[in-house]
Amino acid sequence: METGSAHSTTDAGLVSRAKSLLLRPDPEWDRIDLEPTTIRQIYRAHVIPLAAIPAIAGFLGSVVFGFSALGMTYHPSVGSALIIAVVHYLLTLIGVYAMALIIDGLAPTFHGTRNRVQAFKVAAYSATAGWVSGIFLLLPPLSILSVLGFYSLYLLYVGLPPLMKVQREKARVYIVVTAIAGMVVWYIIVALTMPVAGLLGAHRSMGTLTVAGVGTVDMDELAEPAKRAEAVFEELAEAPAPADRDDAAPEMPAALPFGPARLEAFLPSTFAGLERTEMQTASGTEQGLGSFASARYENDDSSASVKITDMAGMGGLAALGSALNVVSSRTTETGYERIGKVDGRLTTERWNQADRSGHYSVIVANRFVIEAEANGINMNDLKKVISRIDLGALEQLASNQK
Repeated sequence: METGSAHSTTDAGLVSRAKSLLLRPDPEWDRIDLEPTTIRQIYRAHVIPLAAIPAIAGFLGSVVFGFSALGMTYHPSVGSALIIAVVHYLLTLIGVYAMALIIDGLAPTFHGTRNRVQAFKVAAYSATAGWVSGIFLLLPPLSILSVLGFYSLYLLYVGLPPLMKVQREKARVYIVVTAIAGMVVWYIIVALTMPVAGLLGAHRSMGTLTVAGVGTVDMDELAEPAKRAEAVFEELAEAPAPADRDDAAPEMPAALPFGPARLEAFLPSTFAGLERTEMQTASGTEQGLGSFASARYENDDSSASVKITDMAGMGGLAALGSALNVVSSRTTETGYERIGKVDGRLTTERWNQADRSGHYSVIVANRFVIEAEANGINMNDLKKVISRIDLGALEQLASNQK
């Protein structure tokens, strides 16, 4: 029986199952309901590989691109980022089982049937959208698209009633309580990640913080001397493989990134009356991970930045987000946040009237990400700066390289 169960799980296929859950959840949940399996098999065939997506993507995105905002860029050390990713991954694996216990324990309260394996199916397979959307963490400019993971709530809505044998009219409260429990588990995972990572040594090397107009600060100098071994490791990790080595990484067939100088030419010389005070560029690896050029603008009262990132071969992630037609809008007492399409291009917009801070980004040709951020400048001026960038020329660049 154990062998047959493993075979049925394998037949479904990881990719096929994930696609079916995202695109045709109702019939896929029916198949999952009747599928003989064990918790161990679900872990091995589904949870372990998919839960690794946000961990790996987040690790690579933070190390390669860092975290940027208003002229500041933080690059965590390789060792620190790796420990944090591993800890978060392991806590996620534990969290899935915790969710299964909650779902199983609540079942009788809502006139359902307790079944640990069925409850684990609900916990594991409903999380699929959240894990798959974690791929957007690979590129910080696209991290906003990770909100697609909320589709997991719909998967929970569809799958929980039939698997736990709860009537649909009685399942609504069950689903809401389970969703709230899931959020609590997620917050616990987030809260525990940094302390546990710190105990394992992630705090020993904090990385660097680049501040526009100031320079680069070694964060380790604020805590303790940098570890020479880790510095050597980082240098080796960042060095391209020699062309004459047999084990050199093969070149990806996707388009290579344009040099930063090509991107720099698109940056405006002024920003809503502010003079450009600093330029920063970086190139991606030969495997097409990307390049960027950014500019800083400021005076005594206001500051702003514009960054153009060429995602090159990773642009397919942006194409996925665009194809899913992401639309979101939220209004607060002091501002708003919006995600949608403007002139056919995926655009994000955020404004806070209280401190007159704003963010505007647009994805061009599913490849270039243009981001503008400002303090002390109104939103209309921020948008005008973006409109001065020749988006058509960027689209032509991408088209010519195909």
